[in-house]
Amino acid sequence: MTTQMAPEQDGVVRPEGRAAARAADRAAARSGRRRTRRILLALVVLAAVGGGSAVALHHEASGPTASRHLTTAWQRPAPAADDALVGSWVTGKLLIRASTEGGLSAYGLADGTPAWSAKLPPKAAQGGTRPCAMSPTLTAGGLGTVAFGKDGSTCTTLAGIDTRTGTVLWTLPLTDTKHPVAAAADTYVQGGVATIVSENFLGGLDIRTGRRVWGFSPRGFYCNAFVWGGTGVVLVDDYCADRKTPFTFTAYDGQTGKQLWSRQQDAHTDVAHVFSVAPLIAGEHTAGEDSVRVIAPSGSSRKLAVGDTELSPGNGTDADHSARIVDNVLITPATTAKGTEIDAFDVTTGAKLWHIPAIALATPLKADDPVYALAGTTAAPQLVRLDPRTGRITPVAALPTESSRQHFTAGSLYVTPDGGVLELAAQATSGGVTYAR
Repeated sequence: MTTQMAPEQDGVVRPEGRAAARAADRAAARSGRRRTRRILLALVVLAAVGGGSAVALHHEASGPTASRHLTTAWQRPAPAADDALVGSWVTGKLLIRASTEGGLSAYGLADGTPAWSAKLPPKAAQGGTRPCAMSPTLTAGGLGTVAFGKDGSTCTTLAGIDTRTGTVLWTLPLTDTKHPVAAAADTYVQGGVATIVSENFLGGLDIRTGRRVWGFSPRGFYCNAFVWGGTGVVLVDDYCADRKTPFTFTAYDGQTGKQLWSRQQDAHTDVAHVFSVAPLIAGEHTAGEDSVRVIAPSGSSRKLAVGDTELSPGNGTDADHSARIVDNVLITPATTAKGTEIDAFDVTTGAKLWHIPAIALATPLKADDPVYALAGTTAAPQLVRLDPRTGRITPVAALPTESSRQHFTAGSLYVTPDGGVLELAAQATSGGVTYAR
């Protein structure tokens, strides 16, 4: 059923969400599945404003062994037994970690010493101070966005963060008196613009000030829509009863809000994951099939030869974003009946180039970073470098095997410029942070 919605006098179109859809979003977030944002009846134009359970990954050791051995430089335990990683950033000197029980805090890479903890202004803090979403990337100047709420599944406030000092630059409420129910959210940074993708709000903000850059307008008055995001793109699947073409699937530029392309369709398309923006690669579910597709600027698409493999944009958690494009090759974590691996696909032809058993894929700190992964077994892991085109393995270093070290499970993995390995567990039951060098 649809209901006519007209713009309010301030030019803001506000959605009237349904409790069932919100409950489904919260359940999906708690289970660690990719959260789908459903905007019912209409999508809001932003007004101007000032993990699932970790699963141990096991593989048999094979291939050459690294002669270099790393030792544990420092460890930090999880702040609470039920803590869950929301996201992380690594800058030149800092690790910034957001988690449901630990808040947003920074630690010195040299020794793990706490550097700062971000604090929301008192008014914003009333809505909750637990991180629930975090932009995967920062601006060149070190600015990012984090959403907060009363739990890790729903968000009441979006904040701009200066990672040099932990200063909260601005906040945006994601609920109001007419829409008091918090919803799950995602946030991304592209250029100087931060996007917020949620059931209550969809649009872009100036990362420095929080002021509106663009806001989404639905194409009709009788519309239901689902929305997803990635760094640089927003995808909208809608049904509008008052339009000649009821179903469309549309992409918008995350920085400007401009439409990139739009497809007419006969039924809904569900997006499981956004793997890349340049080119745009997304996992799609339709009534006929599940597929991972490379989408052209026109909106036409072609399938990757995924087969029965399940691809993921990260190492088993929404907090991780390690999938990447290198030399026209998509390199991504994957799961098969045999366990976890890393797969590579030619994005021009769609052909699968190679796959290797692996524990985790490293998230790059810079676009031109080599492709690193953890291989071997969780009891004796080693850092390896992978050739993007061939998958050839070059051992780099063996990781510590002392009993005090937590075995790496689902979570985020970084390789620092000095060759150190930084591991962040997705769940407190698997530890907190370990840094070896």
